[in-house]
Amino acid sequence: MPYRSLAISLLLFWLLLSGHGEPRLLGAGLLSVALVLWLCWRMQRIDRVVGYFPLRARLPGYLLWLLGTVVRSNLDVARRIWAPSLPIRPCWRRLDTRLRSPLAKTLYANGITLTPGTLTTDVRDHYLLIHCLVPSAFDELAAGGMERRIERLEL
Repeated sequence: MPYRSLAISLLLFWLLLSGHGEPRLLGAGLLSVALVLWLCWRMQRIDRVVGYFPLRARLPGYLLWLLGTVVRSNLDVARRIWAPSLPIRPCWRRLDTRLRSPLAKTLYANGITLTPGTLTTDVRDHYLLIHCLVPSAFDELAAGGMERRIERLEL
């Protein structure tokens, strides 16, 4: 496991979020990073599974796209709540997936759940169970846009 790159990433993230360079806060950040590194080392030693998220060049693009999707879905759900003429017809369906890596499937399921109006209720080997407020939300997922973007991340 590349602990050095993980430590640097975590330290930079800590600095970005805290915005302070006071010795007391830097010390707390170093302790937090050390704790995370120790936990990752333990997980890898016990489970023989790499416990980090590999950074990819396409990840920022995916996150921006996901943010846009979340905003659009929020607006759609709000419109449906405020306008009784817009139907809410909950459905629960199976969504087949080509993703095989546990990390890619987790990212997919979490992306679906983060999007208002959709919820991943179960993840299996070749499919996910999805609850949607309207069938059109499921149709959009079934079109495969999110899945293709996650495939391009090469996780």
